[in-house]
Amino acid sequence: MDDNDPLLVIVDAANVVGSVPDGWWRDRRGAAERLRDRLAATGVPGQPGPVEIVLVVEGAARGVESTPGVRVESAPGSGDDRMVELVAEAPGRRCLVVTADRELRRRVTELGAEVTGPRTVHGHNPAH
Repeated sequence: MDDNDPLLVIVDAANVVGSVPDGWWRDRRGAAERLRDRLAATGVPGQPGPVEIVLVVEGAARGVESTPGVRVESAPGSGDDRMVELVAEAPGRRCLVVTADRELRRRVTELGAEVTGPRTVHGHNPAH
């Protein structure tokens, strides 16, 4: 394990976008792009120091481009499976998975990842 490796933050785009009822279902790709741009601009609140952000998209959001500061991974099938693979590919590295999906949380914590909810990257919660 290299202590110099930045925290790997894996964001479940479908789950995070779907957590705020702002009309995202009319334009899934656009919603994923807005999330990507917000992550690129603000990083991950509460995580000082360098972070590597990976935004995992699936379905209609596939094809969203990476941008400086945020790598976008288009899952060929299940976004959950791709996120589990990303954690498994980084043994010993500190990983934080952003999702509210219970089953995904269970799968990645078994591999040693930490988890946090969508509000972490929304910056504000319009529901409150």
